[in-house]
Amino acid sequence: MSPPATDRRQVDLVIGGMTCASCAARVERKLNKLDGVTATVNYATEKAKVSFPAGLPADRLVAQVEAAGYTATIPPPAPSRPAARTGARDAANRPASDHATGDRADDSTAVDSTAADGVAAGSTAGGSAADESLPADGRVRALRDRLRVVVGLTVPVVLLAMVPALQFDSWQWLSLTLAAPVVVWGGWPIHRAAWTNLRHGATTMDTLVSIGTLAAFGWSLYALFVGDAGEPGMTHDFSVTVTRGAGADSIYLEVAAGVTAFILTGRYLEARARRSAGSALRALLAMGARDVAVLRDGREERVEVDQLGVGDLFVVRPGEKIATDGVVVAGASAVDASMLTGESVPVEVRPGDDVTGATLNAGGRLVVRATRVGADTQLARIGRLVEEAQSGKAPVQRLADRIAAVFVPVVLALSALTFGYWAGRGDGLAAAFTAAVAVLIIACPCALGLATPTALLVGTGRGAQLGLLIRGPEVLESTRRVDTIVLDKTGTVTTGEMTLLDVATAAGEDRDEVLRLAGALENASEHPVGRAISRAAAAAAERSSAELPGVTEFATKEGLGVRGLVAGRAVLVGRPRLLTGCSQPLPTDLAEIARTAEAAGRTAVAVSWDGRARGVLTIADAVRPTSAAAIRELRGLGLRPILLTGDNASVAATVAAEVGIAPEDVVAEVLPAEKTEVVRRLQAGNRVVAMVGDGVNDAAALAQADLGLVMGTGTDVAIEAGDLTLVRADLLAAVDAIRLARRTLVTIQGNLFWAFAYNAAALPLAAAGLLNPMLAGAAMAASSLFVVGNSLRLRGFTPRPATAPGPDPAPGSD
Repeated sequence: MSPPATDRRQVDLVIGGMTCASCAARVERKLNKLDGVTATVNYATEKAKVSFPAGLPADRLVAQVEAAGYTATIPPPAPSRPAARTGARDAANRPASDHATGDRADDSTAVDSTAADGVAAGSTAGGSAADESLPADGRVRALRDRLRVVVGLTVPVVLLAMVPALQFDSWQWLSLTLAAPVVVWGGWPIHRAAWTNLRHGATTMDTLVSIGTLAAFGWSLYALFVGDAGEPGMTHDFSVTVTRGAGADSIYLEVAAGVTAFILTGRYLEARARRSAGSALRALLAMGARDVAVLRDGREERVEVDQLGVGDLFVVRPGEKIATDGVVVAGASAVDASMLTGESVPVEVRPGDDVTGATLNAGGRLVVRATRVGADTQLARIGRLVEEAQSGKAPVQRLADRIAAVFVPVVLALSALTFGYWAGRGDGLAAAFTAAVAVLIIACPCALGLATPTALLVGTGRGAQLGLLIRGPEVLESTRRVDTIVLDKTGTVTTGEMTLLDVATAAGEDRDEVLRLAGALENASEHPVGRAISRAAAAAAERSSAELPGVTEFATKEGLGVRGLVAGRAVLVGRPRLLTGCSQPLPTDLAEIARTAEAAGRTAVAVSWDGRARGVLTIADAVRPTSAAAIRELRGLGLRPILLTGDNASVAATVAAEVGIAPEDVVAEVLPAEKTEVVRRLQAGNRVVAMVGDGVNDAAALAQADLGLVMGTGTDVAIEAGDLTLVRADLLAAVDAIRLARRTLVTIQGNLFWAFAYNAAALPLAAAGLLNPMLAGAAMAASSLFVVGNSLRLRGFTPRPATAPGPDPAPGSD
């Protein structure tokens, strides 16, 4: 029986020595044999995500991997950061071993230092044992240097074998001289990995390649030293099909050297491509600032960003990155958050506004109070979500892993049967041997192991660049099946905060003056409606390079509004009945505007001064500018949008009409606890439901839905309950997230189809003796490169524009 979740730890092990999907499956089986351990091994990222009982030492996991013939290391802990200055636990009190066996929250702090290397590592195959200890870039360079020597020696061998005109007397001995270092030194990493696995009772892709190349080389030695192939003047033709013959005068040095060169070429290109596939996550994790100007005792002190603590004040100058998540306490500026949200337009920030670490200050000087540091920041959280998604496996990939684990022994048996069949027919040992070697080489299951991880690496990485975070591969299946999308109104379809929509004035009054005096008075108010008015007035004043006047004798009329002296005028701002009670009723035209606004669920605020009503301000939770376009796009994806809100029916109907949702698809006046019931009711009607929300009251419904999409501006509780996180507060991001997830799933399915179809088509040809072993090696390498290249196409995914002219896309399209 597994221990309770609270008694479990989680760690990511960096695995070395894996060369194919069979290796990953073997490591995974070995780890899962430990009592209470649940492990998932990702071949593309070379990582094992392991959940294990708290009482089990992490070193035991490393020993278990090493017992399988591979290496494993525990990522180092992230650099320690100061705790909050008030009420925080001292980081020094944490046990030193926590980084190895700590819970999920502790281990995730290591994402900065390890995630990038993990996704970038590439295959260690093709490098020597010493190469495995090199950083990812160093291993790729070592593999490249080895490949250069191998190709330089192999090209003459292949040319001599393929072009009879080049076959001078004793050319075969020159071929042997050139091919021997290729097979022995160039192929050493392959032979070494095959031998290591064989000692542990395992067979992998390396087993197939090693046996095939050594067999070809060994046969050539036999023919040269024992048979007739060493005679001066010996020639032979190169043919795609097998030529039946006795075999004693046939050499396969070009096969042994050519296959080795093709395999190493494929692995080098594969390693580079996989590094490219992980570039988005590496770029994401490298976004953060390196140092920061902290305000201490009124002076700026430049320190490393790791020294920053919660509550510290720090300065961000124009052109600098914001060091960590915080709240602006002084200054105003425009912040470029495109690297996190994908939104190209800078956002204006003022005192009281939240800012996110790693975003760029594009305007004035800011003073920011740190609210989150280290692993708690939005950047670190995004990194964890992306890496967790890249480490998972779709259900179809688990089937591929199981097939890959038994594939190699089956291929070895098939190769032996092929050899026996052709030898028994009397076609000669050469024909039998060639067909058997071709079977070994063509069957390498590399593409199976790369099909899902590479697509996830690229898809989730591209999503992170655009502010779309896919929690895991299981989510991909859900995006394909959903047919209904429930949209929480506040904070999702609308902005979630009160906004000034209109200023209506009495005859002869100046609109700007009405807003200026009302905004100045409301600047002293904390009411959401008052803040909306003061924000709009402050923005208008900034555009005209003016300042709002000061206020004296400010007073609040509970439930009605506020009053005070502004620029020498006695100003009233509040409900129309506040003015009526002060004998300053609204004129007929303004009263009608106020009634119309309130009938639509909006708030009408009357403004008067010096004893006479001057205007009416209309305030509401404004619909996001892109919501209507997003609704059209969601319909184009085959989804039925439903608006869900706790507001009254008139407000809901107004918002629905504005964004294009049918009246019958509006569910209003729903209590937070009832949102989950609405989702259940839709599911009971055989609908597959996606839910978009952002608040604590949405968390249960998000968890109940078949697919939960969370606005990144939402609460931590909501984000934990969601499957897809939308970093930018834009409903079009939900459209892009579903499109990207569907496209990633289609890419995975295409990769797996190619991998299976390739082996299904090529194995019979090889067994029938119709495929030269060297061409088989080239085809096997091409299969892996096709899978990686197909996945890299996801890097070209582009989000939908804010407006979508023309006809709606066909249902189900992406």
